[in-house]
Amino acid sequence: MKPHQLNISTKIYFGRDIWEEAFRDIEPLLCGNVMLVTTGRSLIRLGYLERLTEWLSRCAVAKSVTVFDKVSANPRLSEVREGIRHAKENHADVVLGFGGGSAIDLAKAVAAGAGTSEDIDEYFYNGRELVDHVLPVIAIPTTAGTGSELSKAAIITDDVRRIKSGIRGAGLYPKVAIVDSIFTESVPYHITMETGFDVIAHAMESYISNAASPFTRMQSEYAAAIAGKMLPRLASDMQDTEARKYMSYASMIMGINLGNASTGLPHRLQYPLGAMTDTSHGAGLSALYTAWVYYEQLYSQRETEKITGILTGRDIHGREACCDAIHTFIMSLKLPASLRDFGIKEGQLDEMAGGVSGNLLNDPASQEPDIITKIYHKAWEEG
Repeated sequence: MKPHQLNISTKIYFGRDIWEEAFRDIEPLLCGNVMLVTTGRSLIRLGYLERLTEWLSRCAVAKSVTVFDKVSANPRLSEVREGIRHAKENHADVVLGFGGGSAIDLAKAVAAGAGTSEDIDEYFYNGRELVDHVLPVIAIPTTAGTGSELSKAAIITDDVRRIKSGIRGAGLYPKVAIVDSIFTESVPYHITMETGFDVIAHAMESYISNAASPFTRMQSEYAAAIAGKMLPRLASDMQDTEARKYMSYASMIMGINLGNASTGLPHRLQYPLGAMTDTSHGAGLSALYTAWVYYEQLYSQRETEKITGILTGRDIHGREACCDAIHTFIMSLKLPASLRDFGIKEGQLDEMAGGVSGNLLNDPASQEPDIITKIYHKAWEEG
């Protein structure tokens, strides 16, 4: 029997309104020129970006602070290249990602490209893994969902070829993650629900994963239970700060699972959908999920029924019950439940299927013949 492994190389600070205390503790890491990668907008409006840059400018060991805010909702390869140029021109020593998963993913990709003489294409297209020569990254998520602050991947879209893929490797783990739920409290409804569903997807897929361990399964169960209760609470009351804090915690521990149990077919199938429609990761996942559960239940019956039951707080038995429970949950949050919700035409499904890449064998349902095409078609027919 192979031994189970658990890797957590990132130092984590978690709480509400703890970011300044955390920064004081990690001040030595801020030595030199700091590059701040952020999505801005609401962070500017609420004054968080100004407070953060002011704090950094007063930091005794930080020589300079530059801000790079050219980050799309689905970070683009062209933006990565521009960010790398910015980092090199300003002689960045550390990269700070402040925003949603897009800002943190871009920060990690920039840190990778600025720290090596290799072209970033070598890692994006050829799948070479980054182990070293990456600038240190400090990640501060402002949404509860992606878990990017604790993962070893940066998901990027080639905006020319319409390819969504990842830059991966142990070198991309942030040195520090500051998970402060206060930054999530201004996130609007649709982003809260979409990123929250990403937490659910991480919990379910890492639970069923062929790479799951007793520890990651325990965390999946806990995260599913949290999200199953707290996301509907937020749907009813967006000012529920306790629910915000719990969702940030669930997102964080699922970030740990990403690096240790990974994800399954829905994540792989969302990438071509996201590249084709430039829509959010969480929304794409929700549109695919009922179709995926329909096939997954055949190959992981006990696991699928158990994690679906934990999420919904119900005793779930059978394929139809699993699908109905997931579909009802998705609809209750006003999330997309079909590929038709994105305007996808039936003729585009084969094109998307041809764009699916990455490790599919992590998912037990991957043994189903033509599983990619089947999930896409069923997710389209749901509309």
